[in-house]
Amino acid sequence: MAMASRIGDRSTSDVVARLRTPDGRDEWIYCHSHILVEKSKYFADRLSDTWPTCQILDSRNCVEVNCQEHDFDHHITVLRLFYCFKSSIPDMCHGVKNALGILQVAVELGCPEIIATCVDYLEASPWEEAEEEEILKIIPGLGLLAEPILARLQPVNPNTIVKIFLSATVFATSLLPPTMVDLKTSAQEQIEYMLTEDDDAPLLMADDDIKLKVRQNFKGLLTRFNNIVNSACETGEMNDFQCFLVDMSWACQILTKLELLKDFVENWIDASENIVKAVDRVSQQAEMLETKLKVIEVTSKVLEAIGYGNVILPTAKRLHMVRIWLPFVRILKLSFDSLTIDENDCSVVKMDSDIWQSLESAFASIILALPSGEQAEILSEWLQNKHVRYPDLTEVFEVWCYRSKVANRRLAHITSSNGMIKML
Repeated sequence: MAMASRIGDRSTSDVVARLRTPDGRDEWIYCHSHILVEKSKYFADRLSDTWPTCQILDSRNCVEVNCQEHDFDHHITVLRLFYCFKSSIPDMCHGVKNALGILQVAVELGCPEIIATCVDYLEASPWEEAEEEEILKIIPGLGLLAEPILARLQPVNPNTIVKIFLSATVFATSLLPPTMVDLKTSAQEQIEYMLTEDDDAPLLMADDDIKLKVRQNFKGLLTRFNNIVNSACETGEMNDFQCFLVDMSWACQILTKLELLKDFVENWIDASENIVKAVDRVSQQAEMLETKLKVIEVTSKVLEAIGYGNVILPTAKRLHMVRIWLPFVRILKLSFDSLTIDENDCSVVKMDSDIWQSLESAFASIILALPSGEQAEILSEWLQNKHVRYPDLTEVFEVWCYRSKVANRRLAHITSSNGMIKML
C-alpha cells in the first residue's frame, strides 16, 4: 500500500504537512500518515493519540512544520524522499551543499533512514574548500549520527604524523629524475608547512630521535651538492648546480626550524671557495645573476647563523667566511645595481631588498667577534677598496677604534707571561 501512495495525491491522502515560514509562505503538502509515521519521529509524535493538539485542515489531520526560507525547498525534498526507495535517496542529494541541507532537515524531523544515507553520501563525496567550511559549521551541531562525516578532518595519531614527515623528508632529499621535480617541490613545501607556526601550532615537534633521522637524510643531499659544486668548478656546467641551489635554500630553512643548522653551515663553509669559483666562471647575464643571487640568499642565512651565535664555530672558519664572501658580495652588489634595470627602468631580476642589509649586519657581527688583529686587516682592506660603500663597515670601524684606544686601560689587570699586555 505504501508503494501505491504518492505525495500530493489529494484523493488518497489523510494528512496535510503544512510548511510555514516567518515571511508568510504557507504550503500544503498532501501526504499519508502511515508513511510519515514510519519515516519521521517528528510526524509520528504529532500524529499519535498522545499528542495534545491535532489540527484539522481540509477534513484531514494537519501537522505544521515551521521552517526558514533558505531551507524551505529542503523540507519539500525530505517529504518527497519519504516516498522513495532508500537506494534512490543518494540520487536526489545533487551535490554536497544540497545533501547538507537535506541532512539538517532530516535531523530536525527525526528521519534515521535519510540521515544515514546523507551521512554516507557526504562522508564519501569530495568537498570544495567552501563546502568544507560549511560542513565544519553545521555537522558538530547535528549530534553523533553525523560525526562520521568529519572523519577526514580528525586529528591524526602523532606516530602517523612522524611517519609521514620522515617519509616526505626522505623523498624530498632524494636524487630524483627531472620528471619528478614538481612532486619533490610539493613534498618540500608540505614539510615546511608542517614545521611552521602560523595561526596553528606546528604539526610536528621534533624530538632527538626525529632530528637524528632528519640529519641522516640531509647528509646525502649535502654530499651530492658538494659533488655538483666540484663538477661545476671543473666543467663550468651550471644546470645541476642551479637545481641543487633550490634544494639547498629549502634545506637551510628546514634545518633552521629544526635547530639542526650546524651541519649545513659547516658544509657551506667547506664548499664556499668552490662555490665562488663556480659562479665566477659564468657570465653576468640576467639568468646567471639570478643564480648568484640564490647563492647569496643561502649565504646570507649561513652568515646570520654564524654572526648571531646560532652556530658556534672556531675563529679560523669565521674568518674564512669573511675573506671568501665579503669580496664576492661587494662585486655582486655592483653587478646587481648595474644589471637589474633595463632601458625602461624596470627590474630585470627580482630580489628582496632587505637581503643586502641582512648581509651587511651579519658581516658586521662576525667581524666584531674576531680577534682585533684580524679586524684591523679587514678594515684596512675595506678602507683602501674603491667600493667602500658596500658593505658599509663604519660601525665596525667605530667599535674597533674605541676598543683599541681603551684596550690598555680596560685590560691592565690581564698580563701575559712576561708581564705585558699581549698585543694582537
